Amino acid sequence: MILAIDPGNIESAYCVIDKETYKPIEFGKIDNQLLLIKLCELKYETLVIEMIASYGMPVGKEVFETCVWIGRFIQRRDCASYYYVYRKDEKINICGSMKAKDSNIRQALIDRFGQVGTKKNPGWFYGFKADIWSAYAVGITYLDKVNN
Repeated sequence: MILAIDPGNIESAYCVIDKETYKPIEFGKIDNQLLLIKLCELKYETLVIEMIASYGMPVGKEVFETCVWIGRFIQRRDCASYYYVYRKDEKINICGSMKAKDSNIRQALIDRFGQVGTKKNPGWFYGFKADIWSAYAVGITYLDKVNN
């Protein structure tokens, strides 16, 4: 199992992914303080976090606060097995283009793994919303790189 995180300055999305099947096992978007606690409760071998990258544009305090949370997540787990995945790498890996947007990534993941589904007939991604898609994309990008 891997744990993939799309960090934020207040809340972060996470997804535990089976590294053999790529199936999402547990996921959510929760307050960062709660995720710190959850890091010690979840079962996973590798932590994968989307890392902030500078593209030459000014950024606000939220970006710096997110960087602090990335460090806290890694420190809390106290594991040697953690990896950063950059957004540009997700776009290239999943969509084959740096111009990809969130909606393109979401659709590419659905095309690859299956439909979201309904309450009566839940699919691969049933329950996913907003930043959970990004957390899953972080994990898939990491898995694709280590498995190829």
